[in-house]
Amino acid sequence: MEALWDSSPLTSLDVTERVQKLSRKRIAVQTVKTLLARLVKKGAITHRQQGNRYLYTPKVVREQYLAAESESFLQRIFRGAAAPMLAHLVDRNDLTAEEIAELRKLLDEKEASQS
Repeated sequence: MEALWDSSPLTSLDVTERVQKLSRKRIAVQTVKTLLARLVKKGAITHRQQGNRYLYTPKVVREQYLAAESESFLQRIFRGAAAPMLAHLVDRNDLTAEEIAELRKLLDEKEASQS
């Protein structure tokens, strides 16, 4: 999805090349084609034929996708409870002083908006 959000429409070969650059791992074109077909079936992307190749374009914007995936993750793994998820992430990751300050700011803003 990141490759398509950064630039689209793309062919499966274009997506493969971009994914390999992002992940620095060798990924087979067929693996990417399978993933693209699944994303088309799920309605996350669309495709159109141009000659003997398909051009893929995202149907959802990054923010919509992240919101849906985050909510799904929160529900599946933490039964909808945000505090345990946040505690787990904070406990398991090394945070910089800037990241800690940003988290504090976000929590303070959330608290202020609920007052």
